[in-house]
Amino acid sequence: MSAEQINSQYPAEYAKVEALLPGQSVSWLKTLREQALAFFSSHGFPSLREEEWRYTNVSAIEKKLFSPVVHDEIGALDVGSLDTYRLENAWTIVLVDGHFSAALSDLEGLPSSVRVLDMASALEQYPDELQKYFTQAVSYKQHGFVAFNAAWFTDGVFIHVPSKEVLSKPVQIIHVVTQADYMSNTRHIITIDKMAQAEVIETFIGCDDAYLSTAVTEVFVGENADLTLYKLQLEGEKAYHFAGTYVKQEANARFKHHNFAFGGLLARNDIRTDLGRASECELNGLYLGIKRQHIDNHTRINHLQPHAISRELYKGVLDQRARGVFQGRVVVAEYAQKTSSEMNNRNLLLSNDAEADTKPQLEIYADDVKCAHGVTVGQLDEKSIFYLQSRCVDEATARNMLTFAFANEMVFKIKIKNLHDQILEQLLARFPQEGIQQEWL
Repeated sequence: MSAEQINSQYPAEYAKVEALLPGQSVSWLKTLREQALAFFSSHGFPSLREEEWRYTNVSAIEKKLFSPVVHDEIGALDVGSLDTYRLENAWTIVLVDGHFSAALSDLEGLPSSVRVLDMASALEQYPDELQKYFTQAVSYKQHGFVAFNAAWFTDGVFIHVPSKEVLSKPVQIIHVVTQADYMSNTRHIITIDKMAQAEVIETFIGCDDAYLSTAVTEVFVGENADLTLYKLQLEGEKAYHFAGTYVKQEANARFKHHNFAFGGLLARNDIRTDLGRASECELNGLYLGIKRQHIDNHTRINHLQPHAISRELYKGVLDQRARGVFQGRVVVAEYAQKTSSEMNNRNLLLSNDAEADTKPQLEIYADDVKCAHGVTVGQLDEKSIFYLQSRCVDEATARNMLTFAFANEMVFKIKIKNLHDQILEQLLARFPQEGIQQEWL
């Protein structure tokens, strides 16, 4: 079946499930869904002809028609398997095949002033409030995946932390897909009001068969507010994954994002933030690729007002025939004087067949700024290997030590201990080298 046939089939399939999607009584959402579906029908999924997608071919997704899950049953999920990923000392909200599961979620003890609830319920209770946030951080016209998500999303999470509220523990959102050929489409709104603080963790897991997972998150960080967002992507080895995180920061707002991309056959992460006056942004990422994985990270930091600071560091470890893509872009607007920005991307290739494509970009329209970027792509330093061998370490162990020391810089940034330990465990499980010891990390 051709890509054109698939793209034309989705609108036909949409008509069968439209009445079962959340928010059918909300007029503005019905209009948004219709507009997004029309955009997708005319544009389809992104192609290699688009500059932002020139390194990532999604034709494999276009050749397959994934089925939406319109029920809210737990289905084929092994409930016990969630315990591996569920973090202690965190409020948890679980989405199974794109639907909220109250039975698997745990929000006990959440402060009464804080709202954490599934998107379907939020649209029933707060439709006018949500209208102020939907598509304000990203338009459905951004590209085909965002439009597809806007039309098809079956649920998601709405998080609102009011002014001056400081959450005592993080909120974890667990996405899980249970069966082959499913598609899970979720939409999140996270809003952190003035002087509030919160941490949110997103965990993506799924079965070992092919499925499609899309998640779009719009984030609003108020004046002097502080939000740290973690993403741990552990999708099945045949999965297709797209996630977009789009952020609006007001004056003096602080936003940190830690992105760990380990799973999926093809995974794409888009992260974009707009910085207000004297706001701060920190983007960190680690992507690991083995076999024939393709992992693509696209970031964009827009400095729109003076005195803002951004720091970005992404590292990739690629083995066998894996391919990693990093395209980071920093835009400094004309009136964003006194901007300070640093961006770095470092890649370690463990195989002659592995590939890293990296494209850092600085686009500066102001004249009183301090901006820098750097890129490295290479293999392990033979001098460092020799040094360790001279200290009675065999060559294989020396290579393993250097590889995991390279990755550990990103894991070390995680201050939530049980999350830190979970990432270390996943890191160790995803590389075939023997003799690796967790103490090295």
